[in-house]
Amino acid sequence: MSKNKVKPLVTAVFASTLLLSGCGLFGSEEQKRVDPPKQVTVKDTNPTKETTGKSEEVEGTVKTELYLINKDGLVVPQTLTLPKTTSVAKQALEYLVANGPVTDMLPNDFRAVLPEETQISVNIKDGVAVVDFSKEFKNYQPEDERKILEAVTWTLTQFDTVNKVKLQMNGHDLTEMPVNGTPISENLSRATGINHDTAGVTDITNTKPVTVYYIGGEEGAYYYVPVTKRVSTSEKNNVVAVVNELVKGPNVKSNLASEFMPDVELLEAPKIENGKVTLNFNESIYGSFEEKIVSEHLLNALVLSLTEQKGIESVAVTVDGKAELVNDKGEKLSEPVTRPEKVNTGSF
Repeated sequence: MSKNKVKPLVTAVFASTLLLSGCGLFGSEEQKRVDPPKQVTVKDTNPTKETTGKSEEVEGTVKTELYLINKDGLVVPQTLTLPKTTSVAKQALEYLVANGPVTDMLPNDFRAVLPEETQISVNIKDGVAVVDFSKEFKNYQPEDERKILEAVTWTLTQFDTVNKVKLQMNGHDLTEMPVNGTPISENLSRATGINHDTAGVTDITNTKPVTVYYIGGEEGAYYYVPVTKRVSTSEKNNVVAVVNELVKGPNVKSNLASEFMPDVELLEAPKIENGKVTLNFNESIYGSFEEKIVSEHLLNALVLSLTEQKGIESVAVTVDGKAELVNDKGEKLSEPVTRPEKVNTGSF
């Protein structure tokens, strides 16, 4: 999807829901092609130290972000409805296993990332999730090696109790991946990045990573895709760096898009106070100059991207210093927008 193909997104389909005060920001509550499990009672027969260690009965379902691989080989969050359990981290990884319980729930053009029949245990302590895989873990294709690292790390760090991840196989610490030997840092985290794009970077030593969200998929089934870009260390303000990468757009060779027009600019330095960042854009931020409307999907990508930055919890947008904005649904954007609890809860 080239940047030139973005315009139909602005006018064609806007099914996602923008809640200015909190959770459920992007999409309908149900994932397309997913039949949510009926009300069930699940008894965890193999509890891990990620919870209390006790086997308890839990009723209902829970929405969980699973980082799956799309048809272009990108690692993308998809929120699916899983049976509620006391071992949510372990369950999330089990739903990343090929031909496992996720099989009948996979959205179109997505596949699971972990090798078939991989067994998993998870032990969470002091913010670190230690994941022990069975020997089947090494039965993956070499080209999936980095994707596996990213999918496991980002799936686990959605949980408040997990900041970092450590990998083992058969009880032994992994310092490198077993097939292609990709080095594994002692504690993996979101700072490690995802879907790395180094196009145009000649000297990586003078750069730093920032993760931004672009739009992937196709009409009727769009979703947000995190991509880690390299920006110059001379740019001290990460908020400015993120906005610049959103405006620059994704790699032209990718099937991703951005709704930011090339002439979008910040009119002044971002202001950060108590977890809120305020951005003052020029009028190019409008999707419609006549009606002065800000695209909902542009806002979604902006909020997702900026809340990946440490200490930023909400985003307030002004244009030429004025805060009286309206999105494509006619809703006034009078309050700062916060990150949703889960990402890609439905196609748009």
